[in-house]
Amino acid sequence: MNPIKIQAIARKEFYHLIRDFRSLYLAFAIPLFLILLFGYALSLDVDNVKTVVVDHDKTALSRDFIRKLDASDYFNVIAYLSTTKAVTEYLDRGSTTMAVVIPTDWTENIKADRVAPLQLLFDGSDPNFANMSVGYARRFVGEYNTRLFADFLNRQRMEKIKMPVEGQIRIWFNEDLESRNFIVPGIIAIIIMIVGAMLTSLVIAREYENGTMETLRSLPIGAGEFLVGKAVPYFFIGMTDVMVAVLMGQLLFGVVMKSNFWLLVLAASVYLAVALSLGFLISIMTKSQLVANQMAVLITYLPSLLLSDFVFPIVNMPEILQCITYIVPARYFIDILNGLYLRNLGLAVLWPSYIVLVVMLCVLSRLTFMKLKKEGM
Repeated sequence: MNPIKIQAIARKEFYHLIRDFRSLYLAFAIPLFLILLFGYALSLDVDNVKTVVVDHDKTALSRDFIRKLDASDYFNVIAYLSTTKAVTEYLDRGSTTMAVVIPTDWTENIKADRVAPLQLLFDGSDPNFANMSVGYARRFVGEYNTRLFADFLNRQRMEKIKMPVEGQIRIWFNEDLESRNFIVPGIIAIIIMIVGAMLTSLVIAREYENGTMETLRSLPIGAGEFLVGKAVPYFFIGMTDVMVAVLMGQLLFGVVMKSNFWLLVLAASVYLAVALSLGFLISIMTKSQLVANQMAVLITYLPSLLLSDFVFPIVNMPEILQCITYIVPARYFIDILNGLYLRNLGLAVLWPSYIVLVVMLCVLSRLTFMKLKKEGM
């Protein structure tokens, strides 16, 4: 390959990018918007369960239960209702996630050492949120039962009974259980696909539509020089977006990478090269900017978002989709990001994902080169 010819093609593409406001907007504005949107708006944490209460008992113990529920980190009592009919209205309108109904004889049953039923109603329209809310409610009721049992033993002047099994819970890697600690790094994979595949999917198709492809064929340049020259501007833009995403994640959201920074640079470079090759291949095959853009969204962006273990766990997917995820490059890059950001892993553990990305790069680059050679380059 001739470096001078590559430089000439790259300079031409840089000039086109500078003059094309839409491409620059897609390259820089949308990635920044995604970082802010995903970082601030997308949260899988449950820490504000809207709760309404119907207290038919109206005793000191029932008021103590409600007060402790409202003081917990996960529940927020927004209304005190007088009838269960009002609870139905709140649930129908989606104004509350959980409703607590305390019956009239609740305290009397507790003091008489009888079972004291407590009704908890949940809005299950969002299954994940509802499941987590149910788990928090069960934990709260269990802790409240333990507290009542301890008070009972104290009144009877009995020793506290020690449970035979005591779980010592310790959380690794994401100690605070903050969803942004894995969401913010995962955005890097989405950004690279937008800059790499979606932008380059328009590059060669634009040459066909503008009628300049015939001129390029007549120039003394090879297919490899043409592809590398076209890829250079988008590679620099993509790596710039990666650095911006890393800095914004650290400064705005406090997400700090635990492992070696250069391992991230290496992984991002290979993954970006895969995205560029895939974008060029789509562009050569479609020869239409409109079709190329739609194909890029379908083949690159959506699988990277849905089938990469970023938002939706692969283990919960049907087997056919789990098999499809093996050909999604973002799956392996997300695995590397989790290892670098959360687990403090090195190349000794993450090398299989690096190898898969390198193999994908070789295969896609070869296919793109052969396809362009058939077009007469």
